[in-house]
Amino acid sequence: MDAVIIAAGYGSRLAELSPSKPLTPVCGVPLIEIGIRQAAAAGVTRVVVVTGHRADDVEGFLAELAQRVDVVIEPVRVADWSKPNGYSVMAGAALCKNEYLLMMADHMFDSAILADLLAVGDESRDVTLAIDRHTDNPLVDPDDATWVKTDTSGFITAIGKTIPAWDAVDCGAFLATPRLAEAIGMAIAAGKSGSLSDGMQWLADRGRAAAHEIGGAWWMDVDDPRAHALAEDLAPRYLAAAFARA
Repeated sequence: MDAVIIAAGYGSRLAELSPSKPLTPVCGVPLIEIGIRQAAAAGVTRVVVVTGHRADDVEGFLAELAQRVDVVIEPVRVADWSKPNGYSVMAGAALCKNEYLLMMADHMFDSAILADLLAVGDESRDVTLAIDRHTDNPLVDPDDATWVKTDTSGFITAIGKTIPAWDAVDCGAFLATPRLAEAIGMAIAAGKSGSLSDGMQWLADRGRAAAHEIGGAWWMDVDDPRAHALAEDLAPRYLAAAFARA
């Protein structure tokens, strides 16, 4: 099973702590390493990492990390990392023939979330997004979260940062098929900016984007100094195996 991890952006809100968001350490372990280790624990055997900002530094670290983890790591550079994140998804997906786990480099997940996602794909959907129904989760930044509205059958009807109504929050982990990258391309052709959410909405409008509830499993987005401080406190408790192997 492949995974694609998006690690191309600038990460301006973490810049005061680290010049590279994916290389920002949490308890001494870079975020990108935590993500790769959690993906491997869930059953992933190959990880495509999409690089952009400070790509030389990130790719240098990945080459070293590949000697320490039991997973193939393959970096690919996005042509223009200042563009919306859907362009990174398309760059990573181009190296995957079949379905793949899609993750964000600044998100941390209990590996159970990722393992469960790997088991839910079927012909009824082109993408499945991990969602948290606890929209008042204190670890979620409401000003930065991507919100999700679902129907009674568990399919997504709306997704975005500014949708008027929601019943869940996007956790930043997806089981994707090649149709997700195609959908982002279709959204761009229709005049959208090219964000991942644009592609997700394109599929949702066609009844092809499903949601998977994570229950009480732990996750968080490490996007600013406040979240980083929380991660320093909480991550070793919830992701002990990843830190033990680092």
